[in-house]
Amino acid sequence: MKNLIFKNGDKLPILGLGTWKSKPGEVRKAVYWAIEAGYRHIDCAAIYQNEREVGQGIADAMADGLVKRKDLFITSKLWNDSHRHEDVKPALEKSLSDLRLDSLDLYLVHWPIAFKPGIGFATHREEFYTYQDVPLTQT
Repeated sequence: MKNLIFKNGDKLPILGLGTWKSKPGEVRKAVYWAIEAGYRHIDCAAIYQNEREVGQGIADAMADGLVKRKDLFITSKLWNDSHRHEDVKPALEKSLSDLRLDSLDLYLVHWPIAFKPGIGFATHREEFYTYQDVPLTQT
């Protein structure tokens, strides 16, 4: 598969497996089979609530010798309820733990708007922080 090559030499596989809406009990196998088929980019996010199972699929593929960690490009995303400065590192550490990894290749802000703690998908004004409360630069 082709890669997007950055000026510093880093490579991002242009085709990746998205794990959003992957069903519990199925995503582990899907990740494994994708790696077996040649996928090297796995796209995850905390809000998908399946990073633990995605991590198991990655671990299975590495244990079976299909790939080494250095061969994979793993992306995850910071959810909107963790944009405050003090919440970013714990959110990253939880994703790393769930994925059974020491590092990510790319960690994105999922959406550039902050929700209050524990909010999955905000529906009321009171569930959001303002940009003054939690500026994007804080994240």
